[in-house]
Amino acid sequence: MTDSGTGNTPPRSWGERFLGLENRRLILASASPRRAELLRGLNIPHEVRPVSVSEVLKPGESVEAAVVRLAETKARAAARPEEDDVLILGADTVVVLGERILGKPESSEHARRMLQMLSGQEHRVLTGIAVHRSPGQVFSAVEQTRVRFPVLTGSDIGLLVDSGEAMDKAGGYGIQGLGSMVVESLEGDYFNVVGLPLRRLRQLINKAVNS
Repeated sequence: MTDSGTGNTPPRSWGERFLGLENRRLILASASPRRAELLRGLNIPHEVRPVSVSEVLKPGESVEAAVVRLAETKARAAARPEEDDVLILGADTVVVLGERILGKPESSEHARRMLQMLSGQEHRVLTGIAVHRSPGQVFSAVEQTRVRFPVLTGSDIGLLVDSGEAMDKAGGYGIQGLGSMVVESLEGDYFNVVGLPLRRLRQLINKAVNS
């Protein structure tokens, strides 16, 4: 359901209006299909413009600082000088077990080891999120969710890995997929674990539009 448009201006969806985009276009500086799916599910028009940046932590850098820095870097990298009517969204999500960062597995065996590490443990999911507005202003934040797994059987781990679902996700699981059946408890924003904390996104877009 949308309002009627006038002239050449297309009608705006309820998702756009609720997010507070005003008349700005949204650019998603990410190749993550999960982030794009979340925006599509809310009927929020956007352009996907993935960028490639080094995701190596700097010496002495905290995980919280790193994910925010990477999100900001991605948002800036996707900006184009001629565009002044867009907001660019960058995000970076990691899984942290104790002091160890678990990124995307490099192989099936690597995914198995990750899931074995998470078995019976609580871990943190951190997402840095950044919104870039011309001419170079960036508004950013970090979101944290705690997730606990029960003790996973060898069969559980085998199914998650053999399905192929583990291979492109931090920590080797997707909470929106088969991984949802091995999550014991969650404290915080569910959508943060998917990869895009929507409440936080709305807050940052509000700041970007009204600052």
